[in-house]
Amino acid sequence: MTQTTLHYNVEIASLHAHLYRISLTIPVPAAQQVVSLPVWIPGSYLVREFAKNLQHLQAQQHGKACAISQQDKCTWAINCDADAPLSLTYEVYALDNSVRTAWLDASRGFFNGTSLCLRVHGQEQQTHHLQVMPVVSQATWQVATGLHPVKVNKQGFGTYSAADYDELVDCPVEMGTFWRGEFTACGVHHQFVVAGALPSFDTARLLADTQKICETEIQFWHGAKGSLQDTPHKRYVFMLNAVDDGFGGLEHRNSTALICGRRDLPRVGEPQTSEGYTTLLGLISHEYFHTWNVKQLRPFELARYDYSQENYTPLLWFFEGFTSYYDDLLLRRAGLIDDAVYFKLLNKTINQVMQTPGRQVQTVAQSSFDAWVKYYRQDENTPNATVSYYTKGALVALCLDLTLRASRVATLDDVMRCLWQRCKAGPMQEADVLTVLQELTGRSWKKEIKAWVHSTAELPLRALLTAQGLKVHDDEAQMAQRLGLRAVDGAAGVQIKVVLRGGAAERAGLVSGDEWLGLEVGARGQGGSWRLNKLDELKVLLGTEKKLTAWVSRDKRLLRLPLSLPPKSVTWRLSVPADRKAGQWPAV
Repeated sequence: MTQTTLHYNVEIASLHAHLYRISLTIPVPAAQQVVSLPVWIPGSYLVREFAKNLQHLQAQQHGKACAISQQDKCTWAINCDADAPLSLTYEVYALDNSVRTAWLDASRGFFNGTSLCLRVHGQEQQTHHLQVMPVVSQATWQVATGLHPVKVNKQGFGTYSAADYDELVDCPVEMGTFWRGEFTACGVHHQFVVAGALPSFDTARLLADTQKICETEIQFWHGAKGSLQDTPHKRYVFMLNAVDDGFGGLEHRNSTALICGRRDLPRVGEPQTSEGYTTLLGLISHEYFHTWNVKQLRPFELARYDYSQENYTPLLWFFEGFTSYYDDLLLRRAGLIDDAVYFKLLNKTINQVMQTPGRQVQTVAQSSFDAWVKYYRQDENTPNATVSYYTKGALVALCLDLTLRASRVATLDDVMRCLWQRCKAGPMQEADVLTVLQELTGRSWKKEIKAWVHSTAELPLRALLTAQGLKVHDDEAQMAQRLGLRAVDGAAGVQIKVVLRGGAAERAGLVSGDEWLGLEVGARGQGGSWRLNKLDELKVLLGTEKKLTAWVSRDKRLLRLPLSLPPKSVTWRLSVPADRKAGQWPAV
């Protein structure tokens, strides 16, 4: 350790109070040393105010207390002498069981550096050491992290090194009595740790399937001979927290933090792949693909992170949307799903977008820029005002890929690899996408990008899918879609969650939060009055009748709302004809 290395010591202040204690040593501080805690974590575009969990900040130099002046919600200035070691201590409350912040209880510890590690202004490029102290009361606990070990014991407790602050906070730490497995993919060593799994968890299957995903993705970016010398990461750690109910992931430079339901893990003796396990494999594929597409190849605007405020970019449709396109496609290429499952997953994405009125209000580029205030702050109006840069971005990738394949001169795979080379695995702009497309095909793609990314025009999905030999069926939609609402069935009635713009439910005056208790069938109730517990019961209760009066409870008031059923609406269904040509997309 050099004289300028910043040192963080992390220990447990109280398991049951969920408190970490952090000691930070700054060997060579400035005279008025400024420190701050990030307000967001890269990959999750929302200001989360991590400083709200920091308490008891104190500073010492020469054995005496230093005055601390708070500058704003997350920044402090310490009145100290320059060039003499400065010590800070503080505590952080940790009880967010997500992948984004920090957690601590008697069974598990987890933290991202953005939640625990103060940034020392002016010294972000110095080497940073993180020392994770053993938990005396938890003798069986282990540690897993993507940080480089300097001096650690067999359980992983000890000192780790990061080249700079960015690396320090981009390597989360998992602690507990987790299961750990290992494998090698194209010469790269991988670890997989799982906390909270049931005894029936099939560890061998998860490792084998994840290995296939990693090999497929390394070869996607670096060719069939891709190896340790080619990849941006020399080792990789998957950290999965299995809970009763939860799902999500957050990418990091050489690791990822995942969360899933325990029942979604594969089980010993059950060779069938459940829908939940397929979804988990898609999540693993998605986060691992981010190792290249967002952690290395990244938006120009995020070349350097500003941890103190929002970092805007209009390119999440590419970095999240294109990753969402490839996550399931690469499962298909890895042989973990077949064509039928792949097209079912694609069909779901198409319907999610087509059943969102917000696609006609917001472009996918605007959705990317507005992520900080819209996508991560969803409410009952979100489907009416926004479109997801994940799902529509994936469909933009689909349209681009199929259009390229129809030209027979390139595929989206070629575009991704050329961007990797052109941008030197670094910052990228939309202009780079257009340049690569023109270089590969000999024509401009400005018209397509303008229409698909910068307008609310419908995507040419039907024509492109049909050209690939698929059939697109218009099936009758379920009652919720027909009425234009999203609801949850319950014993007390149907709970209205979302009323979609321009639908029959909106015209009738239904509002998010209403309890739909019953109905009168017919314009004058001539078909009788009925209790309603499930929305799909309407089809049986109404028969051929198109008019009804809904009985609704709103703010303890009972309302009667006349409602007319619209003509039957449709939902898309993809199918593969028996005579479809072999080798067509998405051929392995």
